[in-house]
Amino acid sequence: MRESMQNRIDSDILKKTVDFIYQFIDIPLNYRQSGHPGGSHSKAELFLSLLLSGNFRWDIRDSQKRFRDRFVLGCGHTVPLVYATLAVLNQTMRVAYEETGSKRYAFKDDRNMLLFWEDLVSFRRLGGLSGHAEAYGKTSILATNTGASAHGTPAAAGLAFALKRAGAGEVRVFLLEGEGGLTPGATHETLNSAWGMALDNLHFLVDWNDYGIDSHKTSDVVFGTPDIWFSSHGWKVVPVEDGTNFSQLFRGLQELVVTDKVDARPSMLWARTRKGNGYGTFDNVSHGTPHPINSPEFWELEKRFSAEYEVDFVNVDGACSSDPQIKHREFHDNLKAVAEALGKDKSLCLTLADRLIEIGDSVPESIDGFKLERYGNPFADSRFWNFTDYPSELWKASGEKVSPRVALSRWGAFINSLCRKNYDRPMFLAASADLAESTGLGGFAQGFNGIKGYGWYNRVGNDEGILAPSEITEFSNAGMLSAVATLNLAKDSKKEFDGFYGVSSSYDSFSYLAYGPLRLFSQFNQDTDRKSGKFMWVGSHTGPETADDSRTHFGIFSPMIMQCFPRGSVINLYPWEYNEVPVLLGAAFCCDIPLIVLHVSRSSVEIPDRKALGIPSHYEAARGAYILRDYDKEHPQEGTFYVQGQSAVASIITLLSEIDRAKLNIKIVCVTSTELFGLQDEIYQSTVVTAADKMNSTFITTQSRRSMMDWSFNSLSDFYALSSDYDEKWRSGGTLEEVLDDAHMTPKWIFESMKSFITTRKLRLQILSNQLGEALNDQKHNF
Repeated sequence: MRESMQNRIDSDILKKTVDFIYQFIDIPLNYRQSGHPGGSHSKAELFLSLLLSGNFRWDIRDSQKRFRDRFVLGCGHTVPLVYATLAVLNQTMRVAYEETGSKRYAFKDDRNMLLFWEDLVSFRRLGGLSGHAEAYGKTSILATNTGASAHGTPAAAGLAFALKRAGAGEVRVFLLEGEGGLTPGATHETLNSAWGMALDNLHFLVDWNDYGIDSHKTSDVVFGTPDIWFSSHGWKVVPVEDGTNFSQLFRGLQELVVTDKVDARPSMLWARTRKGNGYGTFDNVSHGTPHPINSPEFWELEKRFSAEYEVDFVNVDGACSSDPQIKHREFHDNLKAVAEALGKDKSLCLTLADRLIEIGDSVPESIDGFKLERYGNPFADSRFWNFTDYPSELWKASGEKVSPRVALSRWGAFINSLCRKNYDRPMFLAASADLAESTGLGGFAQGFNGIKGYGWYNRVGNDEGILAPSEITEFSNAGMLSAVATLNLAKDSKKEFDGFYGVSSSYDSFSYLAYGPLRLFSQFNQDTDRKSGKFMWVGSHTGPETADDSRTHFGIFSPMIMQCFPRGSVINLYPWEYNEVPVLLGAAFCCDIPLIVLHVSRSSVEIPDRKALGIPSHYEAARGAYILRDYDKEHPQEGTFYVQGQSAVASIITLLSEIDRAKLNIKIVCVTSTELFGLQDEIYQSTVVTAADKMNSTFITTQSRRSMMDWSFNSLSDFYALSSDYDEKWRSGGTLEEVLDDAHMTPKWIFESMKSFITTRKLRLQILSNQLGEALNDQKHNF
């Protein structure tokens, strides 16, 4: 039972602490002239109450205790509050250690993980404290990156989901948000999903100050109050009338975490506050604009604090120097003056430090019922990714006609079943946009070869399930399940990952809905010094093959959004037939890259007899690109075609004999993953893409031509390329045959495109030669 400890800390000490927090907010914002004072001020009492109440279990000395509660700053722009609060509390620990010499006050984290007042001078500077919430290093108290409104809400739910599924449901997730962050659709999606998943370890803290950035009140344009918004979604609601009253806040936090295991619902506390409280400007005016640098308004704040705590600030009432070094010194010295004033109050420092130690010691070392690590760590087991050893039941025989998305379903069932058999746990947690069976994601919950599947999770299943009962919530599903992958419950999170991988799915045309949270997931993985898991987005109905659903659902242009990540941080997979799917998935998950995107079509395609056709094994798909048909070395090379996408490759397979009859000496390369190809050795790469190929090649794709720019090696390649947007228009809907013909992805159109490219060979090469000649002449002229 978690106990609220407000009666152990005098309210005067808490109020003094807020005064020091305000200073560590206001001084950095003054000298940087950037940041958000209003919301940072209004949430100070609520945030401090959370950290000191005992309802949030954390250890200021050791930020990586695996069974610590998790905190998400939904309103990421108010991160100055987090910086300032940590600076104050860490300073009290410093003082307590200096006063007593007791090791109980010593930090276990290294210096790079600790935020002290000296670090505040780097606020919003390159390499310093970020302008929004980023979860690494000095702000490891944060569980995930946030910034844009409502990106934190699904992440918090995902963390709660993973904790419960791991048997660590007593570890709680708290999210701090403002009313502005409650208006985006992602919040409404998450409120529904969290109730459906019975996430009684998920708690929202809402700062209700009724203002955002614009001049009108939120309540002027949004009906209702937090009570209505959350209770209508089935959540428990705890109101606090005065968000500056510590007694009310501590009582509210205690009530918040008392849950009914039978009803099993998430909960929310909302506190009425004034935006800009204690800053001198209020409401929307205080949102993102600090007082002008060294203005009378700023010095009034400092003089009021100085009178109360006998602080000698430098350059009081003076203008700020234009000399960067003088400005920096003034910035530093005024922060130091506040820190020294805090250190003089030994009673305050020792009281807070003792309370922090008490809370830190309350974080459990072990949890009864914890379901991971009992039989080892599956993420170090190569059997999951070694596709050449996958069981025969996973493959389809030549001549069968089946959709590649079925392969995803079977692979998911195999992986989670293999994990259950050997480790008594699943490897993947999953959520689909009311499309679990349609997209193949349902397979992750199904059994394989006699091993029972885990099924649906919670209200529609059981607490052993792995498939979240989500509705049409692509954004939130991506946010939840990518957050699942960031939760590391290993004993040493620097050395290994132990938790779950995440996967979510929808139509590939809706990939843009998932991009926002995946962008933050990618940034988190770039910066974290801890091991993280992997997430897979499945665009399960891609290309013009999504014919019957008309143009509104075609995955031709929007899947390209999943290429918009730094090189080396994402792997996109484009299998064209069933047997390539397990191969590509095994190869991708074997790589040390956290984000994997699978693009598979809905329609069925015949499994080729590769041996009879003289084309490589489906295992070659793991290389990212493989030669389907090579040149006849005895004759002139007429052109190379890099081909990607189900219908494009399938059409070419049917054309192989016709190409032979027409004696077209062409090279055809099947492109299954640009990123996997980039991981191959140079010898292999130079075989697939020779120097001659670069000057004599084009590409064919079922998606947009811009999505294949990595395979456009010369100035004419794009001109001769064939893609589903060949005429720069959206495709029309209809039957599969009609739409593929309209997209020019049938054998007839592809063969004509090939012949057109071949017959212009001399002209093309002459144009390229002329371009090179002009460049050489210009170079001579310059010399």
